Amino acid sequence: MPEATALDIPADIAIRLSRTMMLIRQFEEKIVDVYGVQDMKTPVHLCIGQEAIAAGVCENLRTDDYILTTHRGHGHCLAKGASPRELYAEFYGRRQGCARGKGGSMHPVAPECGVLGASAIVGGSLPHAVGAALAIKMQGGDRVAVAFFGDGATDEGVFHESLNFAALKTLPVIFVCENNFYAVSSPILARRCNDNIVLHAQPYDMPNEQVDSMDVLKVYHAAHRAVARARAGEGPTLLECRTYRWKGHVGPEADHEKGCRPKEELEDWMQRCPVEYLNQLLLAEGIITEEALAESTREIERELDDALEFARQCPFPDPREVLENVYYTGA
Repeated sequence: MPEATALDIPADIAIRLSRTMMLIRQFEEKIVDVYGVQDMKTPVHLCIGQEAIAAGVCENLRTDDYILTTHRGHGHCLAKGASPRELYAEFYGRRQGCARGKGGSMHPVAPECGVLGASAIVGGSLPHAVGAALAIKMQGGDRVAVAFFGDGATDEGVFHESLNFAALKTLPVIFVCENNFYAVSSPILARRCNDNIVLHAQPYDMPNEQVDSMDVLKVYHAAHRAVARARAGEGPTLLECRTYRWKGHVGPEADHEKGCRPKEELEDWMQRCPVEYLNQLLLAEGIITEEALAESTREIERELDDALEFARQCPFPDPREVLENVYYTGA
């Protein structure tokens, strides 16, 4: 478990954080359960183990705030309010999917709740979020934009370009690096001289925090500070959220099954499960009962079973729709 933390947020927020993380965990576990049937054709990049980042950050956002995410973006979309039905339908390639069956797992979108999209390009969320933040500043108001990205994206030039421009223009953007210590199967110290992602903010005079992201309360507070600065017109923040994905880079298997990571490393991180940690804290503090927690689990289970059945029953798009709702210059 993470180092003990006092429950220093209102009970209703803590309960929402718990439910959001449980929703993300169960949503992903359903994918693991059904993926072997092979009627869900899209490649899937699962965020099991990383739920606290999506929940902790998005709890601080409003519906009209924007997020831009990655190929591993299911949790971010759910935490921001995207429909499990439309996400599952998208993964099955169905017309009722959030991208009308054209985006798959790596390109969900839900503009009605501020999810402007996901990019399978490493680092692709960074300039998109900066552009959204620039638009916010030009239009006025106190909305914010958030870029979620992995540690591998910090090896890209666009990471530095985005931080520099955001700092130069004092843009309301929060850069959230999900550092799970691996880019595909390459460990961080095989790709860079130091484990020093958070320090990259310093040349741009940008506030920055390194967060133990197995504790959702720490994520929540760090994001709260960053969002408050952005809404107040004080510019961007870099959050390095240190975490660990339980599954492989892609697919429902664990990396140790392929020889990519040591099994002992995974087992150590699984002992620090962010979902279990918060739930045990809520029980210890008397905020929730075992019965209420079990009922919440069953409620989410029913919701996701319904969403999966809905997705499987949806029709595929008509082939004539292939050029609808896409950017097309013509032949």
